[in-house]
Amino acid sequence: MYPFIRMAKEIRKFRKADPLGLDGIHVSHHTCWPWDIDLWKELNNGRTLTLYDLGRIPLAQRAGLLGTLKREGWGLTIAGACVRYRRRIRVFETIEMRSRMVGWDARFLYLEQSMWRKDGECANHAVYRSAVTGPGGIVPPAQVLTAMGHEPHSPPLPAFVQKWIEAEDLRPWPPQC
Repeated sequence: MYPFIRMAKEIRKFRKADPLGLDGIHVSHHTCWPWDIDLWKELNNGRTLTLYDLGRIPLAQRAGLLGTLKREGWGLTIAGACVRYRRRIRVFETIEMRSRMVGWDARFLYLEQSMWRKDGECANHAVYRSAVTGPGGIVPPAQVLTAMGHEPHSPPLPAFVQKWIEAEDLRPWPPQC
């Protein structure tokens, strides 16, 4: 089940937090509960993606994106993700999640998120591309940034994000299996 109560807690917790610039990092802390684990008593890989919502939505809130979406009648969707898992997160372990937007292109906003254990080890890292949607389909990020009161020009995307975009462009759609 989707963690609606946890999401409401995060939105409430950060509703009066200082606004973040477009390059700001949102930091939050979360616990791996028994309903988040797999058979090996560690954070389930699919649940990891769901828990990343608990960082992305408050990031969007603090950056002013949620208010703009509401005002314009737009929505927000994930259009792709690339995740690297490196360390286990065990039941009842608390992690620090870091979330930030790294830039945008003509269609998508690019974000990165990571989960850090108390021992200082990065457990996993995700790169997302997200689309703002309206009645006509995808809303160009330049239009979104202008509506937010920002310059529509993206900072340079990190090389690893550029290479991921290139790899995604080579991937067949629809898939062959």
